[in-house]
Amino acid sequence: MRDDKKLKILVINPGSTSTKVSLFEDETLLFEESLFHDAPLLLSFPHVNDQMDYRYGVIIDMLARYNVKPEDIDLFVGRGGSAYTQPGGVTKIDARLYDDTVRAVGGSEHPAKLGVMLAWRFAEKFQKPAYTMNPTNVDEYCDEARLTGIKGVYRVSHSHVLNQKAVADFHARRTGKRYGDMNFIVAHIDGGITVSAHEKGRMIDGNMGADGEGSFTPTRIGSVPVLSLLDYLESHSLKEARLLCARSGGFVSFFGTADSDHIHKLVEDGDKKACLVWNTMIYQISKQIGEMSAVLCGKVDAILLTGGLLRFNDIYEGIKKHCGWIAPISVYKGEMEQEALAFGALNAYRGDIPTLTYSGKPVWSGFEFID
Repeated sequence: MRDDKKLKILVINPGSTSTKVSLFEDETLLFEESLFHDAPLLLSFPHVNDQMDYRYGVIIDMLARYNVKPEDIDLFVGRGGSAYTQPGGVTKIDARLYDDTVRAVGGSEHPAKLGVMLAWRFAEKFQKPAYTMNPTNVDEYCDEARLTGIKGVYRVSHSHVLNQKAVADFHARRTGKRYGDMNFIVAHIDGGITVSAHEKGRMIDGNMGADGEGSFTPTRIGSVPVLSLLDYLESHSLKEARLLCARSGGFVSFFGTADSDHIHKLVEDGDKKACLVWNTMIYQISKQIGEMSAVLCGKVDAILLTGGLLRFNDIYEGIKKHCGWIAPISVYKGEMEQEALAFGALNAYRGDIPTLTYSGKPVWSGFEFID
């Protein structure tokens, strides 16, 4: 129910190399920080869940620097993922969603899951509502995007859904159109990289970035030939391989750090290894964009590039070289995730948009005529 009180909203957005934290008062941003965590530090935690106390402490310390008491915050909202697949929209965090997120019943251990877990911890401690919106496991896939060549092994949606949908909606409105009437290829390029096809407001396909699919990234291996990976497993543990998929691959594997500023400085200095690794990442992102253009049968209104790594203009230039013929390219540096989370939670709390309840069941659970 709407009242006249201005609400303070804490937005918690954990990524593979950072925790972005914002405090809003209604629609006004009071402050925001992106707190970087280097990969070796995060790798010292055996499991993603083990980062909870560390990241919680970082947020508490940040609030103290701004003289904000957590008990004075009205709404907590966190990026999410790792539970069973969910429909798009705003979902109130409850014990069932928290428990399934902790257990990663959806099969992905993306650090975004910590957003739900941290928001729930704050909400429980201070007895306030908590929300999530468009988590990484929103499922709007077309049936053809689900199958693999192994019976019973399926592709599922693990992507930067929150930012991709926010950017797509913003671009459509900026051009005087509706997201639901447009076809976009959206590439989120940062510590994780996902590229997806959006058809008339639905994300119908995309790479499973945290699962070892698509371009390699500062922390992830991307697509690797299966037999080569099996050869690797002959002398390495399954645990090591799983870490490579989401936390110790890509730049970390090549350079021992996920610090893109450091790697790009090497590129600027002409370091041959850094140049090859960096340019290969751009090349692989471009291949993913080409793949998504085929999903949309070439009917692409725009290619939208977003994410923190777009601060390096050579990424845009490289993608333009390879993909500029497909559709016009627009760049939205950084993300629109904080605003989307804050405004979504605010509108849900006020009753201006529907609030979803987590069902504890996946959106899609197989094909009866195959399984």
